[in-house]
Amino acid sequence: QVQLVESGGGLVQPGGSLRLSCAASGSITRFYDMGWYRQVPGKQRDLVATISTGGSPVYADSVKGRFTISRTNAKSTVYLQMNSLKPEDTAVYYCNSGPGRLPSIYWGQGTQVTVAS
Repeated sequence: QVQLVESGGGLVQPGGSLRLSCAASGSITRFYDMGWYRQVPGKQRDLVATISTGGSPVYADSVKGRFTISRTNAKSTVYLQMNSLKPEDTAVYYCNSGPGRLPSIYWGQGTQVTVAS
C-alpha cells in the first residue's frame, strides 16, 4: 500500500507561482512513477504531469512551459513547480503513485489551488 500526502496549495494571483509537494510512504515508492492530476467540480480528473523513476517528465499541453515536475528518489517525494498561473489552473490537485502505469489506485487527499485576483 502507498500513502501519499500533499502540501503547498493555496490562493495566488494570476501570474503568480506555487510549489506543491507530495511525500510517499515506504522506501519502495522510489521505484514507482509519480504524478500530479487535477480536478474541478463536475469534471473528470485530468493529468497534469508525471515523472518516471529515471526522471523523465510528461506534461499536459495546457501546462507545458509553465509547470515543472521533479522528484527526489531518496525521499520518495515529488514536486510540482507552477509558474505563470492562470485562473483556469484553479482545481484540486492530487498526487498519484504506485506500481505499474499511472494513474494507480493510490491517491493523496488533494490540495486546493485557487488562482484569482
